[in-house]
Amino acid sequence: MKTGRFFAWLAIAIGCIYFFVPLIGTFEFSLRARRGEYSFDAYQSVFADASFRETFGYSMLMALFTIIFGMLLVVPTAYWVRLRLPQMRPVVEFVTLMPLVIPAIVIVFGYLRMYNSSSILPMTGFESTTNILLVCSYITLSLPYMYRAVDTAMRTIDVRTLTEAAESLGASWTTILFKCIFPNVMGGVLSGAFITLAIVIGEFTMASLLGRPAFGPYLQLVGANKAYEPSALAVIAFAVTWLCMGLLQLVSRFNRAAPAKA
Repeated sequence: MKTGRFFAWLAIAIGCIYFFVPLIGTFEFSLRARRGEYSFDAYQSVFADASFRETFGYSMLMALFTIIFGMLLVVPTAYWVRLRLPQMRPVVEFVTLMPLVIPAIVIVFGYLRMYNSSSILPMTGFESTTNILLVCSYITLSLPYMYRAVDTAMRTIDVRTLTEAAESLGASWTTILFKCIFPNVMGGVLSGAFITLAIVIGEFTMASLLGRPAFGPYLQLVGANKAYEPSALAVIAFAVTWLCMGLLQLVSRFNRAAPAKA
């Protein structure tokens, strides 16, 4: 028993060292912008850069649209599959797992081939439609996480009973979906939303090839031209991701503790 506990703590210690030591080294290097002493000059330079604010704000806006439209796509799909089409569940799960198998660069090249300026739908010819295409790309990347988070939340409630009770009271499908289903799976929706936010903030391939001013390409550009600012940006990106993961754990706890709403 003691041997097993020792190896368990040893594994945790090795994992912490493997994860934290590079992060601490990156943070320490980011403080060396001023020769001979530690300073936050690199962070001040990053926050003073207008491109940082523009790209970070753009990525946050794209993340917001991705979360909203991804939620409106995934929740009704998961609800309908669980309620009416359980035989389609393996097919839907297979489709939502495809973004984990197909590289992002393949997906975006397919988009460029289908929606270039000379195609029937020239979405890449205008900034607004290219933004829509980028949101669709992000929704595709987030499908495996959003769908599983929502589907797991739906397993904790009796979807059929809630639907039948709402129908007996004369509720329409829209009312059932937005007033009965959404409140009960909100924990799963928020869990998927936080993971989606982390994905969008760090995504590079799709935003770069579509030519959009996102945060991922900005990270690469700064990393290629400056010394200390890339380390500061890496720490900031880690902090945003950790914040998302912390909120994910908090929401998951509240979701397990909350009773189902009738």
